[in-house]
Amino acid sequence: MHMEVKVLFFGVLSEVTGTYFKHYHDVHSVDHLRMRIIDDFPEFAHYNYRVAVNNDITEDDLPLKHDDEVAFLPPFAGG
Repeated sequence: MHMEVKVLFFGVLSEVTGTYFKHYHDVHSVDHLRMRIIDDFPEFAHYNYRVAVNNDITEDDLPLKHDDEVAFLPPFAGG
């Protein structure tokens, strides 16, 4: 069985990738996932974003498990 994670893209990142979500197989960490996304969408590397794994914001290179949900969140303007 393949390990699969669901990746969500918000704001400008959904424009860069052309989708709001994508499934990735056999990625073992957040950094590995970033590399795969940049391989698919090289311009992704030029954007700032936060990462949430299963709704928890993280700054770390966490290991990923089957069925994890990873969200890439661009900076949001607020008022």
